[in-house]
Amino acid sequence: MDMAWLDVFRTAARLGSFTAAGERLGYTQSAVSRQISTLEAELGAVLFDRLARGVRLTEHGRTLLPHAEALLERLDGTRRDLAALTELSAGRLRVGAFDSANAALVPGALAAFRAAHPDVAITLTEGLSAHLLTLLGDGAIDLAVVAAYPEHRYDTEQFDLQQLIDDPVLVALPRRHRLASRRRLRLAELADEPWIAASRRTESTLLAACVRSGFQPRIEYEVAGWTAKLGLVAAGLGATLIPSLAARAARPDVALIALHPDDTSVRHVHTATRHPHRPPPAVTAFLTHLRAAASPGPGE
Repeated sequence: MDMAWLDVFRTAARLGSFTAAGERLGYTQSAVSRQISTLEAELGAVLFDRLARGVRLTEHGRTLLPHAEALLERLDGTRRDLAALTELSAGRLRVGAFDSANAALVPGALAAFRAAHPDVAITLTEGLSAHLLTLLGDGAIDLAVVAAYPEHRYDTEQFDLQQLIDDPVLVALPRRHRLASRRRLRLAELADEPWIAASRRTESTLLAACVRSGFQPRIEYEVAGWTAKLGLVAAGLGATLIPSLAARAARPDVALIALHPDDTSVRHVHTATRHPHRPPPAVTAFLTHLRAAASPGPGE
């Protein structure tokens, strides 16, 4: 059944005239009459008594009218809901990101998105990149911000990966450290320093770069969070390695110094969506804000 027939029927019933219904809907009187006749044939019932002046609902027509109104209202509501998703006046955005991306990059993008689209519900999940991709594949999140080193390849058949930003590793030192004024350091210059890391198993941390540079770092403190690591650095208790993304939220009493390119590889940050699924409108809009947040500002 064509829903347009029901709209014509409802309008004619309300106005009591095929001519008036045609004027309201932009049809000729004969076009309205044909559509009503087609609807009557479809239902096997006469819906209007044709009078000398206008029309009047039959018993079948009176029975159909509330059903037609309910169906048309449901259709209108569906259209409104779909339009709201497209126009981002409703809907949801489910983002997953790894910890250092949540230091400043993702919050900045979420704040801009929230300001532009305040009626979209937002959730943020933090986790390791591999776990985030599992969530994405299962449909539990809409977008993942993940990181990988050049030698690490993700599944591009299941995911659409777009490189967002490079994330070089920096060394964090106390402001009063003898090397704090340097623009660039070799890791070997810090071989005798105490270190702060998430684990004493250096192969599972950024400090694996120290081993590749020829020395085993002496880990004095084992803490997981970047806030705690930088607090210990600021207190003069050791050095740590920190991704540049996490460094965006660093405190002013810590010196952040670039490392020689040969000392540590640069990891690449990607956005990931499911392939070949079409991203929801909220994801497409958020990606614009995320790319803007990843772009260096003037003077950076």
